[in-house]
Amino acid sequence: MRQDLPEAFEKRMKDMLGEEYDSYLDSYQQERQFGLRVNPLKVTGEELKELSGFHLRKIPWTQDGYFYEEEDMPARHPYYAAGMYYLQEPSAMTPASRLHVEPGERVLDLCAAPGGKATALGAALRGKGVLVANDISNSRAKALLKNLELFGISNAFVTNEIPGNLADRFEGFFDKILVDAPCSGEGMFRKDPAVIKTWDEVRPEYFAKLQRDILKNAVRMLRPGGQLLYSTCTFAPVENEGSISWVLENFPEMDVLEIEPYEGFAPGHPEWGNGDERLKRCVRIWPHKMKGEGHFLALLKKSETAMEAVVRIGRTQRPDKKTRQVVDAFFVDCKWEPDWERIEVRGGKVYLVPELPEKLQGIHFLRNGLYMGDLKKDRFEPSQQLAMMLKGNDYAGVLSLKSEDVRVEKYLHGETLLVEAGESTIAKGWILVCVDGFPLGWGKLVNGVLKNKYASGWRK
Repeated sequence: MRQDLPEAFEKRMKDMLGEEYDSYLDSYQQERQFGLRVNPLKVTGEELKELSGFHLRKIPWTQDGYFYEEEDMPARHPYYAAGMYYLQEPSAMTPASRLHVEPGERVLDLCAAPGGKATALGAALRGKGVLVANDISNSRAKALLKNLELFGISNAFVTNEIPGNLADRFEGFFDKILVDAPCSGEGMFRKDPAVIKTWDEVRPEYFAKLQRDILKNAVRMLRPGGQLLYSTCTFAPVENEGSISWVLENFPEMDVLEIEPYEGFAPGHPEWGNGDERLKRCVRIWPHKMKGEGHFLALLKKSETAMEAVVRIGRTQRPDKKTRQVVDAFFVDCKWEPDWERIEVRGGKVYLVPELPEKLQGIHFLRNGLYMGDLKKDRFEPSQQLAMMLKGNDYAGVLSLKSEDVRVEKYLHGETLLVEAGESTIAKGWILVCVDGFPLGWGKLVNGVLKNKYASGWRK
């Protein structure tokens, strides 16, 4: 691997690491670490370990993170389709874990795809407040949306916008913002050697300019007293201490906070930025010091005395009486009850929407809140997204299959299932199909035959 590293990169890393450089190079010979982050909305780590048989070991610097063995193949297990965990590189779990999101807060993940950090932030909100999850790429934003839906996140506004357009509508709106910035990716060289081929000497400067434009807009969207977590997966000083130096120089209302420590974290280097001693509060994750790839983190706070923006919250257009009766008829059999103050109907589709600013015209978005289902004549048909948000005992009609039951794979492929008498909790009607008690989607049961309602775009 040593000879594969670009010469200019090696020279700079030698200058940065000094006598530690050989240890850094040796880390390329070590096996890649595999990680998953448990979805606390659905399961605990101990429960997952017992149910799955995976070889899970706690990742000590995160609450819900676990190392697993490659032989476990969790991406192929039906629990993945139940949204019980997210596969994520261990170091990449750190940024969301250090922002400390609380239920009810307004949170923005500005560069959110494919959703590793957004799902962690959304789970921390526990359905209260709002998560705005954005990505500039439409295709990546679609992957982001699916991952949030798999996790059962009910209060997300998923957007596909440039940061400036968001800042014009969300000025001073957010309590917490995560900027996992696009970067030169040097910290991923070991995990994905293909990234090495894309690197050249000008990439760090190119990304630094991009990062500063993103940060400028993120600061605009942060309320007084709010916190911003900036992270990259690169070693380049210009993208790390350099970008934070730029923020401190251009936004005096911003300060750098201490980050909850871990023994493997290394401090930032003021001499790699503008010399500001506060840069020591940043965190560098080196692959030769921890069981993970390279990362950089900085936690910033906007002064309480910064000028506060006036944010007007939009009102929902409440459904008519007939619509409510149709929807209520379905939820008679459901423990979860929709909040009618936040229900909207658009184009025959029913949504539970979070509280957002009044004027969002022109913002391109993929989803506003929880897509609950469709109105079809005088009936309500529940959505895949609603199923993923529910718990296995929330609905009266349930068919819970063991993970080794061949019908689980058949269901995930979109096939019709045969159901023996007594296997489901009711004999006909809408059925919440589960694996070991964890929802996968819906089916419609008639005379022992379950018509598959698993989302067509999600089928294997």
